[in-house]
Amino acid sequence: MAASIKDVAKEANVSIATVSRVLNDIDVVNQETKQRVLDAIDKLDYRPNILARSLKTQRSSTIGIIIPDISNSLYPEIVRGAEDLASIYNYNIMLCNTDLDKSREKESFNILREKMVDGIIYMGDRLDKEIKAAIKSVGTPVVSIGAMDDEGDVPSVGIDSYTAAYDAVNYLFSKNNKNIAYIGYIKENATEYKKMYHGYKDAMDEENCFNEKLVYLGSLKYEDGFEGITHIIKDNKVDAVLCGSDQSALGVINALREKGIRVPEDINVIGFDNIALSGVFYPKLTTVSRPLYDMGSVGMRLLIKLVNKIPVEETYYRLPYNIVERDSCKK
Repeated sequence: MAASIKDVAKEANVSIATVSRVLNDIDVVNQETKQRVLDAIDKLDYRPNILARSLKTQRSSTIGIIIPDISNSLYPEIVRGAEDLASIYNYNIMLCNTDLDKSREKESFNILREKMVDGIIYMGDRLDKEIKAAIKSVGTPVVSIGAMDDEGDVPSVGIDSYTAAYDAVNYLFSKNNKNIAYIGYIKENATEYKKMYHGYKDAMDEENCFNEKLVYLGSLKYEDGFEGITHIIKDNKVDAVLCGSDQSALGVINALREKGIRVPEDINVIGFDNIALSGVFYPKLTTVSRPLYDMGSVGMRLLIKLVNKIPVEETYYRLPYNIVERDSCKK
């Protein structure tokens, strides 16, 4: 049977209240007594009842993280940044995977509320009225990582997706590309991916190069890149491809390779996110690099401050991005 706080008190020859003070790091116990309690805890392998403590204090020392797709290489690096920061402040992590399903997203908020988490990191693709209502209903601080709330209702951490895509197109223009295809993700209220698409379209419009036939909107997975470019090149001349994710960019490269089309000699390809695989794939992928780890750590730091009611100067963080030049675009 697991040891109880009464067992610890008996072993250390102190009161239960003294054990509680040591567990909660209340600095009124002398060092000798504190050490005796810690030795007893170690000897008996005592583990505090987290549920009982959370019911009493209304704090669980747990942060919930809602992610859209656990199989997407983008999210583990963000979660790692968040978890590393959380561990410094002795917070545990509870993950909820939604597979970009709206009903599962709302269900995840309800589950985390029932688990009495102290705060929530949201990594969905949108911040529409329904999601904001779900955020408001949990009654605990929520920080969005990735999807930026331009209205300022939800604390947010991410990049300027519009300008990043706009700059990526101009980078491809600088390589003497004109017929630039776009393979991305856009659906109702998918805020960041809408911004990315419009950054692409506006840059193309400025050069009178936009062609709707060069746009394929599906998801962000490898299969979408493969299918998207296969569909586009059937009847269209393509010089370059901007992809909404690195995974879809890798699908594009393999589809082109199967058709004997060389990258970058025949078609340039640029991805988005700079996941680990992009630097070891052949050819190594040129990509718009988002600071994924930093997004996670900055978002978690902001959330912990909000949880502990520490004043913050800013709740809207746009982090810098850059284009990492590798081998999938002409030098």
